[in-house]
Amino acid sequence: MSLIGKEVAPFAAKAYHNGEFIDVSEQNFKGKWSVVCFYPADFTFVCPTELEDLQNEYATLKDLGVEVYSVSTDTHFTHKAWHDHSDAISKIEYVMIGDPSQKISRIFDVLNEEEGLADRGTFIIDPDGVIQTVEINAGGIGRDASTVVNKIKAAQYVRNNPGEVCPAKWQEGSATLKPSLDLVGKI
Repeated sequence: MSLIGKEVAPFAAKAYHNGEFIDVSEQNFKGKWSVVCFYPADFTFVCPTELEDLQNEYATLKDLGVEVYSVSTDTHFTHKAWHDHSDAISKIEYVMIGDPSQKISRIFDVLNEEEGLADRGTFIIDPDGVIQTVEINAGGIGRDASTVVNKIKAAQYVRNNPGEVCPAKWQEGSATLKPSLDLVGKI
């Protein structure tokens, strides 16, 4: 069942953020744009490359009014240990949520039940706490955070310009479409 257009269900979790343990819930996703990035496990191989890439885009995302959250089924304690011992992960400034109960992974429908780990899922959530985009990759396929920036820009444009839509490969400042009977069969 699609999660697009659905509000994030209630949850409560512990997270590691900037040297501290903090509490996080679905309420953190309200009032601003959010990117939630699920990954299988700390101390692995593809995961640190993805999370470091996301950190490399973090300033741009913050400038767009976006907060970033990474989530795995590890604990917040494991996130701290990984942050303390990995060159790639030590750079991370965004919130790292622990999901050892697997509740959040189930809410977002990314839990691989056999392995007890989250799939590689990326979600863009609007300021109302509603999911606007979902991308799920197989375990061996890393994500490119620059595509998240482009999707955020498109989602923000569509929200701020009712009646307009962004075509494929849309870039900020380029033409959009206004769906109408006149466009049917002409694109």
